[in-house]
Amino acid sequence: MERRVWSSFVMISLALATVLSGSPAAAEEVEKVLTLDHSNFSDTVSKLSFIVVEFYAPWCGHCKALAPEYEKAASILSSHEPPVVLAKVDANDEANRELANEYQVQGFPTIKILRNGGKIIHEYKGPREADGIVDYLKKQVGPASAEIKSAEDAASLIDEKKIFIVGVFPKFSGEEFENFTALAEKLRSDYDFGHTLDAKLIPRGESVSKPTLRLLKPFDEVFVDSEDFEISALEKFIEESAIPTVTVWDSDPINHPYLNKFFQGPSDKAMLFVNFSKDYDAFRQKYKDVASLYKEKGISFLFGDVDSTQNAFQYFGLEIEQAPLLIIQKDNGEKYLKANIEPDQIASWVKEYLDGLVKPHIRSEPIPEVNNEPVKVVVRDSLQDFVFNSGKNVLLEFYAPWCGHCKRLAPILDEVAISFENDPDVIIAKFDATANDVPRDTFDVQGFPTVYFRSASGNLLRYDGDRTKEDIISFIQKNQDKPAQSTSTKPESAKSESINADTLKDEL
Repeated sequence: MERRVWSSFVMISLALATVLSGSPAAAEEVEKVLTLDHSNFSDTVSKLSFIVVEFYAPWCGHCKALAPEYEKAASILSSHEPPVVLAKVDANDEANRELANEYQVQGFPTIKILRNGGKIIHEYKGPREADGIVDYLKKQVGPASAEIKSAEDAASLIDEKKIFIVGVFPKFSGEEFENFTALAEKLRSDYDFGHTLDAKLIPRGESVSKPTLRLLKPFDEVFVDSEDFEISALEKFIEESAIPTVTVWDSDPINHPYLNKFFQGPSDKAMLFVNFSKDYDAFRQKYKDVASLYKEKGISFLFGDVDSTQNAFQYFGLEIEQAPLLIIQKDNGEKYLKANIEPDQIASWVKEYLDGLVKPHIRSEPIPEVNNEPVKVVVRDSLQDFVFNSGKNVLLEFYAPWCGHCKRLAPILDEVAISFENDPDVIIAKFDATANDVPRDTFDVQGFPTVYFRSASGNLLRYDGDRTKEDIISFIQKNQDKPAQSTSTKPESAKSESINADTLKDEL
């Protein structure tokens, strides 16, 4: 039924384009990517069991690079049986903001796979070039798990360089099989699944006598089994087993999927950065031994090549000369580090960290000697005095120098600060969150810009309103504490151009 609905939709669209243009040739130039917005999104999605939607911004460089590949993929997939629909939504359009918020769009481009009329939502985690998009989506539109009936089936499905999950069953029915298929559907964007009646068909495996989930992997012990088919237990088993004892960060793209899982995990993250061309052999085994010893202690371990991880040094505000460098970062953002570490020091330093004997490393820019611009500069070392101990009403922006939204907001904050320049009780300030550590227990900074307001009496509020001069001034006036002796001047009000999609975060 759905195929007929979609085929009719395509034919009507092409016919309409021909009528409007007066030329059959114009129909051939119709874009294959379906344009959706707040007015037609729900109605369109509800009619389809599978649709891919890109949320984009016209100014986004990544979106511009993706556009021709996405269009090419849409053209190829339109002839797939059944057709695979690719669509796009301008999330920068004010009218589509509620739609973008509903789908938790936090950067551009964000691509979602919507199934069953939009009732099931998955993140698109595939390639960004046309052929890769096509191959990835063909797998996604088929069954979540493929039956393995022969050794040839196994050879065609299982890539020994990637994780593959197989359910082995005496029959394809019962609670275990139903739970397996439900899990495969839930995690199909992350892993490839198969199911079989005969474990002997699976490479690198042993026979089993009862329903078994076998996770094949290209690292560590090669495969692991679980016989607990309770869904949450299976999901936990896969999550823990799919990360290497030591995740490698180098130039090999095969390792990149494991990097994503490493950084998305909830554990403390130990990261050892060395020069692979010089120090790889000296550190590799000793670090892996420590990782094996402590991986059950809530720490995940990463081994990085300094030539491939220079952005990490920039992020942490450190120098390449400090390598070999071991950093442990907690989930709350606290960091602990040991620069110029020796291989024999790794085990003892990690133990000291677990015993609470290592002090956190707090990064801060120098406190500026001159700070006379309308928007004041706050660094980590001055945060306490400037914001918490000043007795002032402080609007504080957390920003990144490369952030486009922050650049748009900067002149507006200058105007706000100038408006309050005769009010000694109000401070407008900014904090470079890429050069200074943000106290995560106080400020929740997940993207840029993030703006907080702390009143003179200590009330801490997050500002999520429109990024216009008028709205920001109104917010400050509403929430500021005015000391009884104050004779401050009421700030002027002026129209200012708002920033569209201000709740959307820049990609990190």
